[in-house]
Amino acid sequence: MHRHDTYAIGRTLAGVQSFSYRRNLRNSLPGNTIVLHPDEPHDGQAGTDEGFRYRMIYVEPVLIQNVLGGRALPFLEGGVTTDPRLAAATATLLQHVSLPLEPLEQSDALTDLARALAAVAGSPARHSRGDFLAARRAREFLHANCTRVVTLDELEAATGRDRWSLSNDFRMFYGTSPYRYLTMRRLDAVRHMLLAGRSLADAAAAAGFADQSHMTRHFSRTFGLTPGRWLRVARAVRRD
Repeated sequence: MHRHDTYAIGRTLAGVQSFSYRRNLRNSLPGNTIVLHPDEPHDGQAGTDEGFRYRMIYVEPVLIQNVLGGRALPFLEGGVTTDPRLAAATATLLQHVSLPLEPLEQSDALTDLARALAAVAGSPARHSRGDFLAARRAREFLHANCTRVVTLDELEAATGRDRWSLSNDFRMFYGTSPYRYLTMRRLDAVRHMLLAGRSLADAAAAAGFADQSHMTRHFSRTFGLTPGRWLRVARAVRRD
């Protein structure tokens, strides 16, 4: 048995992941999300002879609190959940370590996680009027700098708003997060360049993606097609 002063949040990838938590034995199956509250004793072992695989991240409560702004820390009683909101909210943070996150991408993912934890735990919502001018300044800054990595410090300096409040502002007034908005502008640029005859690698680099595979992951996730397949369809539509 051991404990952390952080949230331990993970996903079982294969097998049965068993652990003692709050006086009961819990079993997590592939695809389940594990949420262990700070300072709760637990252990961990394989639930069958076949063993198991999992990924886990450790999130400081202060990061969750920065998003929730003074609400009580969310608590999930059972330690294991199949709730699709948490599965979606943890997908980015639980990616393989070979896929590094940009600063804005990590901030967005932490915001998604905190909001999902609060929603699944039934925490009462806190409504904010938001700051439209800050959100608009952020949008203008992202447009002007969409082909490079934008840091959180830069957004704070450009808007005069702290990163967590700004994230809420942006979602309130533009319906998406700053990083997803930035990614869509990059993908718009990629599509225009591909139609103009640029190669996949050139388009990815010019649009600000780390490399072609980075661009392809975002393109396929957003449009449901690989860039090459999308280009063939787009050219066929143009001919028709």
